[in-house]
Amino acid sequence: MLWTAAFFLVWLFGVWPPPVWWRTHEPRCTAMMRLRNDCRTRRPDGLTARSPLLERMVIIAEDSRFRTHHGIDFVELREAWAAGGHRGASTLTQQLAKNLYLSPSRSIFRKLKEAVTALRLELALSKDRIIQLYLDNAELGAGVWGIEAASKSYFGVPVSALSANQAAELAATLPQPLTSNPTFRPARMLARRDLILARYYGSNIPVPPALEDSIPEIAPIEPPLLPAIPDSIVIPDTLSIPDTTKDHPDSGGPVDSLPISAVRLLPRSAGPRFSVYKP
Repeated sequence: MLWTAAFFLVWLFGVWPPPVWWRTHEPRCTAMMRLRNDCRTRRPDGLTARSPLLERMVIIAEDSRFRTHHGIDFVELREAWAAGGHRGASTLTQQLAKNLYLSPSRSIFRKLKEAVTALRLELALSKDRIIQLYLDNAELGAGVWGIEAASKSYFGVPVSALSANQAAELAATLPQPLTSNPTFRPARMLARRDLILARYYGSNIPVPPALEDSIPEIAPIEPPLLPAIPDSIVIPDTLSIPDTTKDHPDSGGPVDSLPISAVRLLPRSAGPRFSVYKP
């Protein structure tokens, strides 16, 4: 039992490199990049310039209490619990812990390790360093890592030249970068962008937490409603044909009904589809 507890504590606190390493170093490949088979070497001089505008948009969208909590937002956790646990409550620090060290699994053990790692990141790093690491290594599309790459890929400008609308679009892309981004199915991203901008310009409209791409939810597909098919089709012995020539002098009078055998199907080239056979 004692060995089991010791092993569990080693697993719970064991991450490499330790959080203090990121004070002066940049990740060359994160756990999420390895998961996507998309590792790349970061150049030593390739650090992204900070963008206060984009940071503000991301805090509005992802973690409104980022500057005041210590890695875990217990207010957001309580609200998520009250909502039935159907939405996330991860802070930016927890998302950074997942991106650097963990997987997108939603198991209770992974979430526990994420929370402990987030607390360690908060103890080792400043808030500015945490959000810089998060934005420099966040996934913002297929093969698009970091805000500088996303800014140039989607808008053709460096991150320092982003407009408010463009910064809000990148912030709105973060929760589901593979299923809705500025160049792929942007409708959901644009709806979230509008909420972020409204909040940025002073509105009290909240920006609801969004589900992440780790386990995409697929809406159930309802089968189409088809008309009922009768068990059998009854064909009457006689076929009533309306009299359309009763005023013609050669009509010979109205025809009320004929045996069904007197009606035969003609080919299309022969004119009308039906004719009356007179023996």
